[in-house]
Amino acid sequence: MIPCGPAADGLDAPYWDGLRSGELRIQRCAGCRTWLWGPRRMCPECHGFELVWEGVPATGTVYSWCRTHHPYMAEFAELTPYVTVVVELPHAGGVRLLGLLTGEGRDVRIGDRLAGHVERPADAAWPLLRWRLASRTEGALA
Repeated sequence: MIPCGPAADGLDAPYWDGLRSGELRIQRCAGCRTWLWGPRRMCPECHGFELVWEGVPATGTVYSWCRTHHPYMAEFAELTPYVTVVVELPHAGGVRLLGLLTGEGRDVRIGDRLAGHVERPADAAWPLLRWRLASRTEGALA
């Protein structure tokens, strides 16, 4: 089973609840409108405490990537080799998320456009956000 789901403190629970609803949610300060990732209790810009979670399109660009051939976790053994991507979200102020690229990923390049999709593994309680090269998207989140 791939480990996933909200942290023990529940701070990131709205992100996971969003995925269950088929939506990518990113935290944002209600005061100064700064996008935040990872989840926080206080805005690092204005020091406000009114933070909300907003739905954003699950589209972005490859900021960086790495191909892994060694299964560092037993849960990922059947996935090797896999490509980890750092995805920059233009609709969320350039916030960057780490994720897995599905499909071949042989020709991935920095700057490539990506679309996110939600996977619901049968052996996991929580859905996972995965990324595809934009030219290979079917059923991407809008």
